[in-house]
Amino acid sequence: QRVLVSDLSGKSNLIYKAKDFGLDIDSNDPAITEVVEKLKELENKGFQYEGAEASFELLMRKAMGGFQPFFDSLNFRVIDEMREEEGSTMAEATVMIEVQGETEHTAATGNGPVNALDNAIRKALSRFYPNLNGMTLADYKVRILTTGTGTQALTRVLIESKDDTDTWGTVGVAHNIIEASYQALIDSIEYKLLKDRENA
Repeated sequence: QRVLVSDLSGKSNLIYKAKDFGLDIDSNDPAITEVVEKLKELENKGFQYEGAEASFELLMRKAMGGFQPFFDSLNFRVIDEMREEEGSTMAEATVMIEVQGETEHTAATGNGPVNALDNAIRKALSRFYPNLNGMTLADYKVRILTTGTGTQALTRVLIESKDDTDTWGTVGVAHNIIEASYQALIDSIEYKLLKDRENA
């Protein structure tokens, strides 16, 4: 039996899914209620975990406690520049990340804001987690969720990432497409680090 993430409002399905993720939990565990509440709250904000099981697994692990963060994201900034004479765009991203008690403040460029952000985050973390160099962004999808005035529209971003052995999906939702992309990128990197730690 395969339980889809879209069917996960009930406790029994959540427990089944937790076992899929290798998490040992029973129906009386208060963490299950916490996951159900968190899931409802996030779904009301526009999150959807179909195609983003890595984000869902991280959500479950964090709600159940025992998840040890690999880093703390402090802030980020993206500048997207149009170069008229070349007819091209170039983006630069700056991120500040705290990892193992040290603060990394890193900038990187890319052929678009998401690529620049991805490069900057990994550049900041690669000294601590060189295994991130083997990971690539495979697909990127954007969906506008609300039809409010253009810039106020809620945006859902789905990112698919892969390494030599695995492919996984993550999600981000925000009014700002860059913020939504950043959420999905952070989840993607956390998931990669989590899997590598478990398989070590």
